[in-house]
Amino acid sequence: MRRFFSYRRMGTAAAVLGWILTAGCGYQVGSLMHPQIQSIAVAPVVNETLAYNAAAQVRGILCEQFVTDGSLKLVSESTADCVLYARVMGVTFAESSWSTYSSEQDDDRYIPNEWQVGVTIEYTVIIPGRLEPLVPTSTASGTAIFMSGPDMETSRTNGLRQAILAAGKSIVAGVTEAW
Repeated sequence: MRRFFSYRRMGTAAAVLGWILTAGCGYQVGSLMHPQIQSIAVAPVVNETLAYNAAAQVRGILCEQFVTDGSLKLVSESTADCVLYARVMGVTFAESSWSTYSSEQDDDRYIPNEWQVGVTIEYTVIIPGRLEPLVPTSTASGTAIFMSGPDMETSRTNGLRQAILAAGKSIVAGVTEAW
C-alpha cells in the first residue's frame, strides 16, 4: 500500500511555501547590482607595503572572486562599465602561539609555531568618464592563521593568500551591494 504522506512531498511543499512567502516580502534572489552596470575590470593593484608580490595576489584573487560571484562580468579596462582600483595599505605578521624547544645547553627557548597575518586593502570603483566614483573609497581587511612549516616563506605566502581572500570577499560584497 502506498503512503500519500511522504517526507519528500512535505519538503517540496515547504520549499514552495517558503518561496511564495519570501517573494511577497520584497526579498530579491540574484544580483543586487544596478541594471546598467554589467561588467567590471580590475586595474593593476598598487602595493604600498614591503610584502613580496602582494599586489599581484590581490588582483588575481579579486578577479577570481568577481567570477565566482557572477554579478558582474569580468572584462578588460577598455570595455568595462566600471573599473575597480585597489591599493594594499598594510600587511602584518604576528606570532600567535609558541612551543618550547630544548637545546643542548638545556635552556628552554620558545619558537612560534602559529602565525597570524592581516591585510588591509583600500579600494574604489569608478565609471570611466565620470568624476564621482561609483563606490567611494573604502577599506577592507582580512586575517588568517597559518602554521610554521619546513618552508616558512611558502607558509607566509599561503597565509597571505588566505587573508587576501577574506578581504577580497568583503570587497566584492561591497562593490555588488553598495546600492
